[in-house]
Amino acid sequence: MVSKINADLTIGPIPQHFRALAIPAAIGMLFNTLYNIVDVFFAGMLSTSAQAGLALGFQIHFIGLAVGVGLGAAMGGLIGNALGAGDRHRARRLSAQGISFGFVMALVLGVASLWYAPALIQLVSTPGAYQDAAIRYFGVLRFALPGFMVAFACNGILQAHGDGRSMQRALIVAFGVNVALNPVLIFGVPGVWTGIGFDGLALSTVISQSGVMIYLIGQVLRLDTMASLRPANFLPRLNRFTDIAVQAFPSGIAFLIMILAGFVVQFALKGFGEHAVAGFGIAIRLEQLVVLPLQGLASALLPIAAQNYGANNADRVREALFYCWKVGTLVCVLAGPILWIFGRTAIEAFTDDPEVIRVGLTYLRIGSVMLVVYMLHFSITAFLQAMKRPIWSLWISLYRQAFGVAFFIWVFVGWFGLSEIGVWFGTSTAAATGAVMAFIVAARIAREKIGGLWA
Repeated sequence: MVSKINADLTIGPIPQHFRALAIPAAIGMLFNTLYNIVDVFFAGMLSTSAQAGLALGFQIHFIGLAVGVGLGAAMGGLIGNALGAGDRHRARRLSAQGISFGFVMALVLGVASLWYAPALIQLVSTPGAYQDAAIRYFGVLRFALPGFMVAFACNGILQAHGDGRSMQRALIVAFGVNVALNPVLIFGVPGVWTGIGFDGLALSTVISQSGVMIYLIGQVLRLDTMASLRPANFLPRLNRFTDIAVQAFPSGIAFLIMILAGFVVQFALKGFGEHAVAGFGIAIRLEQLVVLPLQGLASALLPIAAQNYGANNADRVREALFYCWKVGTLVCVLAGPILWIFGRTAIEAFTDDPEVIRVGLTYLRIGSVMLVVYMLHFSITAFLQAMKRPIWSLWISLYRQAFGVAFFIWVFVGWFGLSEIGVWFGTSTAAATGAVMAFIVAARIAREKIGGLWA
């Protein structure tokens, strides 16, 4: 049985390592998605404008999270390589510097968001109730940036050591805290206080995510790798920050481009009304429930491939990648019909607006046939990070999210004159052609680093 902490992923059955890492990761992400769905539910108790504002405000928040996503991937890859090579001294230094890097970037982004958040919200929305709600929501949510950023760094460190359960536990508890805090902060306690309304949604996230950060820092400090840690190890070092940035920023920028593509989608949808924005916000969260196993598999692939690449074990890297594809394809075959058949029922749990339901259901049904494409993107991104070539993820994202989304939405909506469904056709076409590009890149990097995919 793989141990929770300090697992050696260079030995033992590959499927066993995937189970030890992917299942906890998927469960943790499930509760994180449920966390967001709870927010959508309580926002719907206020108004459709609150739901649309929540969707848009959280999309802005993803700009900051992009750096966190890149940082987590960088920690998983760099520390996994170091552990595979048997260099625990380097792993310890990088772990401490990764946590410091997270705090520094949270501060920088928190200050910068004072300018970019209102500007972007106003750019992709029309003046009115949902635009005001989005600005208010993000105004509070920016204080959660340190919690998210450092938590990503810590999770990357822990996963590189074979620990997939700490983040799972933290997210389950955070979900419970959010369920309890949302109604109290929004509606208050009868006879005690009246609550703070819509702002309570964001404040609940700030509180719960700060708790996640504190817990994960404690778990990192328990690692055997950190046994000789000194406070001075946390002092920012330019060379360490540079190593981390080189690995983090390409993945982070690729994720950021994905978020900016979301703004292109928001911009395209705003012409169809706030019901289109609200339907998209609900549907994309529901879609995440079936995408979670695919993301869990990719998150497990990164440390397994990274450790084995660091140990110069090319055969196990290939075995891990193909196992990820095999299980991922099976998940897609099983999950697609769930989205298609039960999509309407799920959306109706959050709204009774027929136009919101129509838009959301169309999105889910198109998404149900795109799951294999998403799986390829997730797994190849993890593989490239493990091979220390995250820059290729950036180029793929530039095509798929920067050019592809805008161009193909224009084709289907601007040229063919389709309604909201043209937006979904456009994003799907960009993803499918991007997956072909990603597979070609993966084959090229595999030839360079491990002698090919089928050697």
